[in-house]
Amino acid sequence: MASLDQYLEQLLSRGRSYFSREEARAALDTSQAALAAAVTRLIKKRRLANPRHGFYLILRPEDRIAGAPDPARWIDPLMKHLQLDYRISLLRAAAFHGASHQAAMVFQVVVPRQQRDFEIGRHRLQFLYQAPQSFVRLNQSERLNQMKSDTGFAKVAGVELTLLDCARYFGKAGGIGGVAQIARDIGAKAAPRALALAGGDYENSVVRRLGYLLELAGHQRQAEVLVSFARMAKTVVPLNPSAKPLIRSLVGLQEKNRRWKLLINEPVEFDA
Repeated sequence: MASLDQYLEQLLSRGRSYFSREEARAALDTSQAALAAAVTRLIKKRRLANPRHGFYLILRPEDRIAGAPDPARWIDPLMKHLQLDYRISLLRAAAFHGASHQAAMVFQVVVPRQQRDFEIGRHRLQFLYQAPQSFVRLNQSERLNQMKSDTGFAKVAGVELTLLDCARYFGKAGGIGGVAQIARDIGAKAAPRALALAGGDYENSVVRRLGYLLELAGHQRQAEVLVSFARMAKTVVPLNPSAKPLIRSLVGLQEKNRRWKLLINEPVEFDA
């Protein structure tokens, strides 16, 4: 009977750097207790990492400094293990599409079911929930790209979904200023019609926020197709709904953008 060490070497020889508890038990024909003891020993030796219960990463020598490989290398098999569809989005997706001003300090994934964030080594994974009905309609192959690594491919939001996700979860994307910079960096790559179609599965205020920022960034074609969302809106909402003025009397002095039906309660600046 092969040992766990031999099993790991076999997987690595086939270019695979992950496995599930069930796969290992079947391959080794061992008890759950014996496997758990062997896994614990190798985790202590920093040869394995355990991002989720029952799912393990095989750490190559170059991975041990960071405590785990880049999540792009194992997010796809992890999500298959969890039986959950996903897309990489926000800061990592923006960087993938060419945004140069945002450092992706966190690996952000949009999912249709609540998931707990976690850290593994130096990596921090953050899961952002989207209602299942909208997620299923949006997470289609024509709206996604593939992020390639040496172990395979992972699903990443296309430009249009990246922009809309950043506008929706703006607090997780560097705030309004961060989203503005992303809009400036990659907004020209968005297909106007695809952007407008995808916008129908986001809150109206999210689409207006993105349209305003695209317009400020000078991407008029992309902004123009989102104006119809503003025409449907019945109320003016703050550009940043989480920002509150220190002095209540200043509320009436804040600029109202009639085109986008937004209260501009936060200044927007772009990096040079």
